[in-house]
Amino acid sequence: MKKVTLNRVIGLPYLILYGLGNIIGAGIYILIGEISGISGYLTPLAFLTACIGVLFSALSYAELSSRYPKSAAEAYFLQKGFNNRLIADISGFVIILSGLFSAAAIISGLYGYLQPFVDIGEFATSFVIISILTFIAIWGIKQSVGLAALFTLIEILGILLIIVVGFYYLDLSKIDYSQYIPSKITDINFILLGSFLAFYAFIGFEDVVKLSEETINPSKTMPKAIIITLLLVAFLYVAVSFVAVSVVDPKTLASSKEPLALVYQELQGDSKILNYIAIFAIVNGALVQIIMVSRMFYGMAKEGWLPQFLAYVNPTTKTPIYATVLTAILLSVLVLFLDLVKLAEFTSYGLLSVFLLINVALLRIKSKEKAPKEAYVVPYWVPAVAIIINVIFLVVKIMDNVK
Repeated sequence: MKKVTLNRVIGLPYLILYGLGNIIGAGIYILIGEISGISGYLTPLAFLTACIGVLFSALSYAELSSRYPKSAAEAYFLQKGFNNRLIADISGFVIILSGLFSAAAIISGLYGYLQPFVDIGEFATSFVIISILTFIAIWGIKQSVGLAALFTLIEILGILLIIVVGFYYLDLSKIDYSQYIPSKITDINFILLGSFLAFYAFIGFEDVVKLSEETINPSKTMPKAIIITLLLVAFLYVAVSFVAVSVVDPKTLASSKEPLALVYQELQGDSKILNYIAIFAIVNGALVQIIMVSRMFYGMAKEGWLPQFLAYVNPTTKTPIYATVLTAILLSVLVLFLDLVKLAEFTSYGLLSVFLLINVALLRIKSKEKAPKEAYVVPYWVPAVAIIINVIFLVVKIMDNVK
């Protein structure tokens, strides 16, 4: 009997939208305020700097996903780079845990948005949402990614709405553009400090590679999707942050719990539409994490690193049902019992460490293995620069927590 495999049905447009949905979440609606409190009018440059910092690791992921289009992603890349099962397993579990913690935090936050409409209790609401999203993920990859793409378009609409309305109402001729350009050494420091926080607004590009075994011609499609996604996100972040600090004073923005809603309210007088869009952003964030985690379980099981039942693919839906159900069960436990804030802080160290190892692994692979003819290849200095950047981010984060 022929073994059932995942369904290769995802093309470049859907992959880009999946990536955008993974990176752009409801968090950006709050993060802009925090960064403006650090970087002030230089906030757009802080986002641009963060994007450049992330880009080097993204290019490394682009080459690795082109060489090895596997659902196990990081775990497989590190196994190839270090030939060490322990490093591969630990990194795979870090990615799985980061996805579960992220989804759990997102779902926990959804209750506050839904409470005015329907209140059945926090855990009951979370359980219903997890059950619905799990059903969608099992239904089929084309259906679940299609729905994620729709939700992504809605959340992008929220950001575009602020950008378009902002530029329409702003009198660009009266703006003092000199305040958006660094004029002294201390300004560079403000940009860099803001970029350390903005860095986390770009994390999520790496989750695209978990769909490698469901993507049409992944060796060529995957690198394009990663790079295009990151550049589109950078444009949206820089543009919306420019509008935000131009409409509302950065200090006022930093003191607001809903900075972008404040910006839109300043422009239009009513920000309710952004609250509705935030619901779609939250649901979408949870859905893409469930898909990502289930593919990591599937990919690691397929390589023989986890129990084989997790590699089972349903012949009708062409999705890894047991891996998806396990994801839902673990997610429910996390929502019910654990302190997500502390765990999320711990996994952020893990993610930065994985990024660091991924770039080291690529250097090792490039030195001993010739790339396939169809693979996307980056110069040696790309992962080398990414290693330096990730070490800096790790050191800054450790020092910040020590304080």
